[in-house]
Amino acid sequence: MTAYIRTFADGDPDDVALLGGKGAGLVSMIQNGLPVPPGFVITTEASREFLRTGTVPPECLEQARTALAELEETTGKVFGAGPTPLLLSVRSGAPISMPGMMDTILNLGLTRTAAQALGEVTGSTRFVADVTRRFHEMYADTVLGALEPSEEVAEALDALDPSVDPGEAYDRIWGLCATALEDELAEEVPTDAVAQLEGAIGAVIRSWNTRRARTYREFHHISHDLGTAVVVQAMVFGNLGQDSGSGVAFTRNPVSGEPELYGEFLTASQGEDVVSGAYTPSRIQDIEHQLPAPFADLRRYCAELERQRTDVLDIEFTIERSTLYFLQVRSAKRTPEAAVRIALDFLAEGQPPTRALQGLTAAQVRQVARPRFAEDDVRAARDEGRLVTTGVGASPGQVSGSLVFEAADAQRLAEDEQPVILARPITSPADLHGMIAARGIVTGKGGATSHAAVVARALGTACVVGCADARIDPGAGTLTVGETVLRSGDEVSLDGSSGELFAGRLGAGTEGSHLEQVDDLLARCREMAGCEVYARVTLPSHVEQARRTGATGLVTAIDDVLAATGHLDDLVSALMSRRTIGADTARQLEDAVATALAPVLAEAGEQDVNVRALDFIADESREFLQQTPLLTVHPALSLPLGVPELIRAQLAGLARAAAEAGRTLPPVLAVRHVSDEREARALTELAAGIKDGRSVRVGSYATSGRGLAHVGKLTASTDVYWVELKLLLAAYVGLPARLFNAAKPLDEYVQAGHLGLDPRVEIEGPMRQALETVVGACAAGTRPGVRLSMPVTDDLVDSLYRLGFRRFAVDIDELRPLTFALGKAAAQPA
Repeated sequence: MTAYIRTFADGDPDDVALLGGKGAGLVSMIQNGLPVPPGFVITTEASREFLRTGTVPPECLEQARTALAELEETTGKVFGAGPTPLLLSVRSGAPISMPGMMDTILNLGLTRTAAQALGEVTGSTRFVADVTRRFHEMYADTVLGALEPSEEVAEALDALDPSVDPGEAYDRIWGLCATALEDELAEEVPTDAVAQLEGAIGAVIRSWNTRRARTYREFHHISHDLGTAVVVQAMVFGNLGQDSGSGVAFTRNPVSGEPELYGEFLTASQGEDVVSGAYTPSRIQDIEHQLPAPFADLRRYCAELERQRTDVLDIEFTIERSTLYFLQVRSAKRTPEAAVRIALDFLAEGQPPTRALQGLTAAQVRQVARPRFAEDDVRAARDEGRLVTTGVGASPGQVSGSLVFEAADAQRLAEDEQPVILARPITSPADLHGMIAARGIVTGKGGATSHAAVVARALGTACVVGCADARIDPGAGTLTVGETVLRSGDEVSLDGSSGELFAGRLGAGTEGSHLEQVDDLLARCREMAGCEVYARVTLPSHVEQARRTGATGLVTAIDDVLAATGHLDDLVSALMSRRTIGADTARQLEDAVATALAPVLAEAGEQDVNVRALDFIADESREFLQQTPLLTVHPALSLPLGVPELIRAQLAGLARAAAEAGRTLPPVLAVRHVSDEREARALTELAAGIKDGRSVRVGSYATSGRGLAHVGKLTASTDVYWVELKLLLAAYVGLPARLFNAAKPLDEYVQAGHLGLDPRVEIEGPMRQALETVVGACAAGTRPGVRLSMPVTDDLVDSLYRLGFRRFAVDIDELRPLTFALGKAAAQPA
């Protein structure tokens, strides 16, 4: 029989796949002596069985009842009864953190008998009434699907006489909740504690497949097959009074990366109150004055946990009558800016690079380097009184867009490529699809650990929360501050760092202000990786930008350069107007190449420059080149060396450009689609035939399996060899390369499950084997390179680095992400 249960005491903290992240974290903390309420984990195997059969395994529920009896013995409390009642929290715990996406039920096991005993133990009838309301509403929402809590219940709680008997208070609040639920759904919350537990376990397991959870996994490329664990834990109560409370702590600031304890705390509350956004909590430092002893424990344990895990941590805790308890620990979501600062600090503190860089991604490096608002525009907006409100900057980024108030509107407009800013009083998991679609998010309530803040940081979306002076009315479609009223469709600009919201669109300025920190980090990454990194340039102005960003060499393409200078249209027109390609067309091409490339080569100085020859069958240029009629007239243009006169013209033009630029290092002309040693020899002979043939080296871009297989023979005749990875990966799955240039429709196709891999970022079996042979098979003195013409990802670069590649070429905007990803790959153990 499958064992579905692990207690906190006997679980394996390294088995995250089985225990989930939350369960593994609790097991680790309790085994390291931290104050954690006891409990047990229902493993992900139960969830996967549910996915297979549609039911929770009966033996799982039987084992849970056995574990519950052991938990009663451990705590000395009784589930659902007295004299000391045991209440439980039942929470989801996926192997990969999905904050706020799945369900939780607190205070489970509350019966009338337990409520009476709880009142006697705590001495607080109001506490019993509050727990009764919380449990009934949460169970009704999570398990039964109730939509809204009853206002009548809240009013009754406010009016409750604290001297009334706890049992009577329970009857009053439970009765009102039950009536509201009956009116809405004709359902009822079980009064039997074991039935409550079984219902909660099923609901948490089912929450793995809710729309919001599936949407989150699809956005973050998380497998739907992992399943969730269920964490069942003895309750501790932060809502017992002013010496109690709940909070969220980060071992370092997740917004800025500052090495300080950061977070929020709400007295007389339970954990859901802190993160719901319905309340504005206090800074965590305020606990030091209110509750100095538990704060000292918190600071000490947080430092200890960070040392143990060598990562910045997100910790949920409760203080019950001045005693600290930990309820969760996980790797902290952090802004890209914070991730850069933290990685630098960890390196400076002597952490191994493998650990220091683990919390930062190439995508985050890319985001830090993105453009910001023009400073003059920001000053003008302030001077003109267009600063509408200032809240808490929860996730950096400076963005402009049209104001919307409903998640569905954000999604609809974003699908039409309209940038939008989503404004909500608070956000909830039901808003996720709109939050993903929005360029920025603003809320009226909540703090830096609210739902909006945490999800925005995970998405990398600019976000401002806690705009206390703003009245956001989704029904009316208005955001009002004093006499200023912004309406749906109005243009606004949002600064997720400063927390400012401006009326109107602000212009974009220069690159991000954190680039100095990024570049400091990238200097370390270059040392670790020892790679050559080439940047794609088209204009002379690009060259200095590439050099400043760390490029060791440059790549360009004749079709790009000619298009940018207006010569490509003329060439295509000339080719279309002639049935044969003669000396006049070749001369026109030679002159155009010399004219367009001379300024680029002059700006490059003695940097290595690799120039790709015209590719008349390039998928990305098919419309510009009028491929169908052009190749009908001149089918030989489809072949790498099909029209030798044009190859010779490009070689001659490049040689003239190099001479005019005064270069001593010869540039390279590399031809796409070369796959045979005879083609390589012919290319070398063409180069030797031009005036001063030594002024241009030659090479090839491999775009086929044959081009990879014959690398040794090709490099025996030529100087340079590039792997055109996008074209190879596209050909491998039989898709047009142009689909690799945009998220849609390939994202949706992969997410729909039609492909078992994302071909833009994953290299599997046969392709991996083909690439693996390239590095070792190259002729002596030839260092193969990889042209990455799509966004860099950590996994893709790591794969290529481990295959032995040490030369890469990317677009300028991808230089920083690539450099970081290479350093991260180099830091990993072999």
